[in-house]
Amino acid sequence: LIYSKTQEQHLKDLEQVFQRLQEHRLITKGSNCEFLKSELEFLGHVVGANGIKIDPKKITTIHDWKPPTNLQELQSFLEFVNYVRRFIPNMAGITEPLTNLLRKGTLFEWGERQQTAFDELRNFLTSPPVLRIADPSRPFEVLTDASDFAIGAILLQDFGDGLQPIAYESRKLQAAKRNYPVHDKEMLAIVHAFKVWRCYLTGADVTVRTDHKSLQYLRAQPNLNPRLIHWLDFLESNFHYTITLK
Repeated sequence: LIYSKTQEQHLKDLEQVFQRLQEHRLITKGSNCEFLKSELEFLGHVVGANGIKIDPKKITTIHDWKPPTNLQELQSFLEFVNYVRRFIPNMAGITEPLTNLLRKGTLFEWGERQQTAFDELRNFLTSPPVLRIADPSRPFEVLTDASDFAIGAILLQDFGDGLQPIAYESRKLQAAKRNYPVHDKEMLAIVHAFKVWRCYLTGADVTVRTDHKSLQYLRAQPNLNPRLIHWLDFLESNFHYTITLK
């Protein structure tokens, strides 16, 4: 994919790419190429000037999806959901009743919690958000949160029309991490977000918004545990960020 802000710039970018291909004796087949498109389908997504969205054909698929009746059907559904996870806020938290059924030795029992999670995912994915394309010249905002069993984050930018989502991220906590103190879980959510979105956040001005006040002054607190010190060292040595309350 070659993205440019204007048609004039796009022609220059194409020329540069063609020159590079020629230098390395690489050949492209014209019938496999599309030029000067304002929107195109790519790997199950539609990419356009306004952002990235899920391919409408996949939305039809999820709309018609029936509740799983066995483990294999559940795995197929979760594989699809995982493929479009960047569009789903708190995916790890929502899918927790479903992923628990994948545990070894767990009996497949589809109950009210599973149906609620399935319906929530299906309903959300029938009208998913359009994710904006990140602009490296603008500052970023990262909203983070943590629960007893999952952490989540949203990457946002303001393009002059208010904060818009770039991507959503979430992860289910392993058993050991579920025992972390609350502020450690909240800090883990921040660290995880910076690792996942490192390609965007390195060198950028980043505002992190959390609902845990103590994280604003974490470095000044006495007797920090080694885990928190390690996380702070990672963030401070790689990123330019400030932490504020939501």
